[in-house]
Amino acid sequence: MKFLVLTDLHGKESAMDWINPLIEREGIGCVLFLGDAVQLPCEVKESVRMISLIKAPRILALPGNIDDPSLPENLGDAAEDMHGVGKEVGGIYIAGCGGSNPTIFDTPCEFPEEEIYDFLDPVSKEGMVLMVHCPAYGHRDHIPNGMSVGSKSVLEIVEKYHPRIVFSGHIHEDLGSEECDGTLFVNPGPAMDGRCAIFDSEDMSVRILGPTD
Repeated sequence: MKFLVLTDLHGKESAMDWINPLIEREGIGCVLFLGDAVQLPCEVKESVRMISLIKAPRILALPGNIDDPSLPENLGDAAEDMHGVGKEVGGIYIAGCGGSNPTIFDTPCEFPEEEIYDFLDPVSKEGMVLMVHCPAYGHRDHIPNGMSVGSKSVLEIVEKYHPRIVFSGHIHEDLGSEECDGTLFVNPGPAMDGRCAIFDSEDMSVRILGPTD
């Protein structure tokens, strides 16, 4: 199955002009949406509306730190909630956690590190694919001054369960991919800027696409 990985739409409705044709052109079977559907001030109905504009056979979604924390229970038919959830999709096991660890901005959907661990540990499995809004500490989590601001609990989960791939967003500036100890860490970059990734579960390949691709 081909997955389209999207994150950080931040209310840019015009992004659907390239997202939905890409879904059709690439034969995407499922979208992994990693959160931040809207800008502040967030309204849960607007986050749901933005996600519902994505036209895919199946959408698995997380809240970002900008989204209302009640998004998971309000997704309705727009998408499947993956916040603290694990499930088999396209022959692979995927586990998810939305929101972020605490930030200096005090955004709506932030959690203490202990809660992030408690969301993920019960649903994690060895060799899974992990979809999170906030990256693991030290991996695709660097802000412009070079500081790492990712989640130490996500890193702890990675070190315990050795996922094949970790998809994250949140840190717009640290897009790209890196491999460490058998785990591929991928930040596709913000969809509001025309960025995404395509993941093929057959060969576990990942392509990061930019606005000119």
